[in-house]
Amino acid sequence: MVHCPECDAEMADPDDVEFLDMESTTGFFTASKRFYLVACDNCGAAIGSGVAGAK
Repeated sequence: MVHCPECDAEMADPDDVEFLDMESTTGFFTASKRFYLVACDNCGAAIGSGVAGAK
């Protein structure tokens, strides 16, 4: 079982986190990058992030 570091809410199901697609940007080779943030669905605290590859 995982708990939010901010509010100590229990995260047992995929619905317990919010997966946000942030703004995409164009890079050096005009490839689009997508930025993602995973947040606690209870308090909104960021618990992870990442960048997706180019299109």
